[in-house]
Amino acid sequence: MTTQPQSPVAVTPPLPNRRNAELFLLGFAAVITTLALLLVEANQEQGLRWDLAQYTAGYLALFTGAHLAVRRFAPYADPILLPVVALLNGLGLVMIHRLDFAEGALIEHGLGGTADQQMLWTLVGVIGFSLVVIFLRDHRMLARYGYVCGLTGLILLTIPALLPRSMSEQNGAKIWIQFPGFSIQPAEFSKILLLVFFASVLVAKRSVFTSAGKHFLGMDLPRPRDLAPLLAAWIASVGVMIFEKDLGTSLLLYASFLVMVYVATDRFSWLVIGLALFAAGSVAAYYLFGHVRVRVQTWLDPFADPEGAGYQMVQSMFSFATGGIFGTGLGNGQPSTVPAAATDFIIAAIGEELGFVGLAAVLMLYASVIIRGLRTAIAVRDSFGKLLAAGLAATLAIQLFIVVGGVTKLIPLTGLTTPWMSYGGSSLLANYLLLAILVRISHAARRPLVTTQTPATPIAAASTEVIEKV
Repeated sequence: MTTQPQSPVAVTPPLPNRRNAELFLLGFAAVITTLALLLVEANQEQGLRWDLAQYTAGYLALFTGAHLAVRRFAPYADPILLPVVALLNGLGLVMIHRLDFAEGALIEHGLGGTADQQMLWTLVGVIGFSLVVIFLRDHRMLARYGYVCGLTGLILLTIPALLPRSMSEQNGAKIWIQFPGFSIQPAEFSKILLLVFFASVLVAKRSVFTSAGKHFLGMDLPRPRDLAPLLAAWIASVGVMIFEKDLGTSLLLYASFLVMVYVATDRFSWLVIGLALFAAGSVAAYYLFGHVRVRVQTWLDPFADPEGAGYQMVQSMFSFATGGIFGTGLGNGQPSTVPAAATDFIIAAIGEELGFVGLAAVLMLYASVIIRGLRTAIAVRDSFGKLLAAGLAATLAIQLFIVVGGVTKLIPLTGLTTPWMSYGGSSLLANYLLLAILVRISHAARRPLVTTQTPATPIAAASTEVIEKV
């Protein structure tokens, strides 16, 4: 008796229950955000208003929709990323609303002022997040368009420098494209596009970056002809600093490139050469360009001109001193005394009203997102995904260090915004797109491989049964 051979059967692993944990954490984030909003209202002697319940319901509906998109199209994604970002976004909304109270920008109904606009940009950002999760089925598709992303990112980065000042300059930096009624900051989006370009190039040209030249001080130095990509990144970052007066973006892009090169090659010599170029460029910029010199001198001694160039830093230091360990309480401080408290200095506002403990908690939330991103980079199976996830996580870490370091006088001020918390539509939308790509990569990293099993024939099944009995 003969049996017909049977084709292998694909065995799909069962869906995980991580999404229920994500939904629970989103509910917890909504509770914290609601309580914080009620504290602000109570300390500002405002009664419970029906419109606040509407905003809370809108917040819940918004992130529930994002959760459903992840549950349906990326079920294996990390369950921590979206809830933590939702909490950061919610706390940012509460703080911006509180600053509207201080600045008298409230209207009779609704959150009013810039909080209304930030809520609208949150809607746009979450919709963008959901669209990327739905339509970007495989993050490796981005590698096919690496050079296109790089070219587009460079174009977006250089457009403000080419526009007249009336269409691109705000607060001394030429980083905007102004339209009637609104403006965008293209560098926020070029950041993501250039990260995709860096990852694709480093994967395709890895042999160039790993080729060893001379051995010096225990390091394998790259060959001189292989330094062209690093020099190009250095020239681009210096150009942004000179022509757009944007120290933050310049430092962010260059540092992100250095980190990705180090991750791809595991050679410390690239960091040494990159940092040497950065030091040389910084010293030259200090002596050649006045705006860089003013930033450094203000950082070294803000009290030398407390009513002028150092005013913002002095007020920030007073805010941290007023907050102390436990803060003044939401709605009880005076965070509006710091210029640009809702954008560049929202960390100072949090430090005043939530204190060192509250600020440390916020930084731990950011640390959890960064750590989960790095774990995703370790777990994902393809080289492009590893580099891209590492680059996205490193960019968040570098940006947070630049922002917090500038506000706390650890490094000179740069003008970058705090991801998901500061007021600004471009920053909020770009960081939600960044989060969506990271969620997509984490789905690929955590998704089990589909295995195939050949159904056993009756004879093979009987033999197996006999062996098991023996």
